Amino acid sequence: MIDQQTVDRIFDAADIYDVVSEYVTLRRSGASYKGLCPFHDDKTPSFYVNPARGICKCFSCGKGGNAVTFIMEIEQMTFTDALRHLAKRYNIEIKEEAPSKEELKLRGEREKMLAANEWASQFFYNNLMNTPEGQAVGLAYFRNRGFRDDIIEKFRLGYAPDKWDALSKEAQKKGFKDEVLVSTSLAYKKDNGQLNDKFRGRVMFPWFSLSGQVLAFGGRVLDARTKGVNQKYINSNDSEIYHKQRELYGLFQAKRQIAKEQQVYMVEGYTDVLSMHQCGIENVVANSGTALNDAQIRLLKRFTDNITLIYDGDEAGIHAALRGTDMLLAQNMNVKVLLLPDGDDPDSFARKHNAQQFREYVTQNQTDFIIFKINHLLSQASNDPRKRSEVTESILQSISVIPDEIVRSTYLHECSEMMNMDEQMLLRRCLQLIRQHREQKQKEKEREQQRLEYLEKKKQAGETPAAVEAQTNGQPQVGDVPQAMQQDIPEETNAQTQLETIAPPVQPTTPPMDAYQPQAEQTNDKDMAKILGMETLIMRMIVRYGEFKLIFEDADGEKTQVPVARFVKEELEVDGMNFQNQMYVRMMDSILGRVDDAEFSCSKFFLTSTDLEVSAFAANMLNDKYQLDSKALVEPEESTLSTSIPRLLLDYKFYVVRREIQMLKKQLTDRNVICDSEKMMEVMKRSKFLMDIQKKLAKELGDRIVSA
Repeated sequence: MIDQQTVDRIFDAADIYDVVSEYVTLRRSGASYKGLCPFHDDKTPSFYVNPARGICKCFSCGKGGNAVTFIMEIEQMTFTDALRHLAKRYNIEIKEEAPSKEELKLRGEREKMLAANEWASQFFYNNLMNTPEGQAVGLAYFRNRGFRDDIIEKFRLGYAPDKWDALSKEAQKKGFKDEVLVSTSLAYKKDNGQLNDKFRGRVMFPWFSLSGQVLAFGGRVLDARTKGVNQKYINSNDSEIYHKQRELYGLFQAKRQIAKEQQVYMVEGYTDVLSMHQCGIENVVANSGTALNDAQIRLLKRFTDNITLIYDGDEAGIHAALRGTDMLLAQNMNVKVLLLPDGDDPDSFARKHNAQQFREYVTQNQTDFIIFKINHLLSQASNDPRKRSEVTESILQSISVIPDEIVRSTYLHECSEMMNMDEQMLLRRCLQLIRQHREQKQKEKEREQQRLEYLEKKKQAGETPAAVEAQTNGQPQVGDVPQAMQQDIPEETNAQTQLETIAPPVQPTTPPMDAYQPQAEQTNDKDMAKILGMETLIMRMIVRYGEFKLIFEDADGEKTQVPVARFVKEELEVDGMNFQNQMYVRMMDSILGRVDDAEFSCSKFFLTSTDLEVSAFAANMLNDKYQLDSKALVEPEESTLSTSIPRLLLDYKFYVVRREIQMLKKQLTDRNVICDSEKMMEVMKRSKFLMDIQKKLAKELGDRIVSA
């Protein structure tokens, strides 16, 4: 367990702007910063960071929180591991007691796998630098490629000993279980149960997460075995912590420079990245031979919209440049292509040039992707009308996926001039393709919705989802899909509707907001929905201003000061009331003994609470839904507390009383009550008492009409 004092130090040190900017490019917006949300496919910046309050929030998907909950969500860490991560970042020493058996059980498979990979990375690096075999084979290879020691250390390159079980035996001595070594692809089990290393006699390239955790490895074989071998490189298998289709090699080392220069270079291999770093170009990543996909593109868009694809100048390089690029255009990326001189790849070219020379070559030779595609395909089509028609269709396919209408129009005009074709004709065909894309996406949504419905139906029938997937190859069976699922799917809500949504969607690592946000549809009792909503408004004031002093004058003109939180609690208790929401009850009880302390802050106390439900709620309540112009003259909320808090409590009491009156009226129609004269009198007496209170509350509020 990490003691509370250390937790407080971590929260105090963790700067929310500093933490978030590691993952998101932020730009100032008034007193806050904004950027593209890292938790969903954000087209326009909807993710706000408020350094003054130490919180962040996406006003589109609803996710956010403090620095710790942000790290928990984006890195899929536990609360404790997120604290450790931030403590390491800010050089805060953690002194903690040995974990109990129960706490050890709570550490999931993910944490064990990350720990095993971290240890393996150190094992490989130590073998490279400090063993005779590693120096003679692995280090010699890197030195022959011209890599300096600082680059080797920066990317934590390593060497796997050429033995069947060198790593496995050492890992077992360190206490790592066989199943963890297998799940991380560090080892595999033979039929006889013997554990063997997956990587042997290879130089090793670790894959890092955005926060620097080791997720996986790539290994390259070095000696004569490479001759005639189809697979010089082997990689870790996909696992709980690693999915190759979602990662980009070198992004951890490149992210700061990408955000700073607002530009990223995309290459194909590990050594391309290393050589470019060594020559001074750090904003570079590699897709390591896999076709780009939406997940990787969204990852890059957190930092920049500008990407230059760098490939060899041969036919294979040109083919690679054309492959999968439409996905970049569809994500509104500004795509350029740079073909290197014949015989050069990014690795060899970077070794021949320094950073300035490299950048000058890029500036002079990179080409806008659409223009590159037009020139290349036209050169192949020559004067063949059929081929030119195919070229035109291919180019229009690429233009049609671009979401920005102005950019599309510019490219269509350029295409018209370069191909000597009627611009209106190109526009008509482009619009047809756009409609086709939309229809295709709609069909894909419908099929996926039908598939999920089918799986749910089978699950309710007692079949496991995995078994159903295996039977159907992920496709719903004819006749099993409900008719309702075959209807058109409604359009997604627009950004403005999303901004006005009270409750964001369920989040995997923090409690769903609808757990404590009132929703009318959750109950048929409208007054209860109103009561729950007002409780949330009251708790918003407590989170923001619970320690603020309300000033009142008594009959003799003497002034008294009462903290907001204490005033609310006493006002409810005097009428025998308490909150319906149990989390609010916990929150109130936790601060009543603290609000009189001059140094106490309710917002900080709740925001740094180890109760994740409370801290998530506090972060949401501290976020302002709309950013006001700094020149706007708006009366500060705290200046009206002495009038707004009592008014809000009166309103709350009014609805609590009204609801009880309605419930009592229902009891008067109950046969059991009607037949019991004593119970009947009690209900009527209580009803009369509450109706008198309701009239007094209505009179104080001044805007309520109470029927007799």
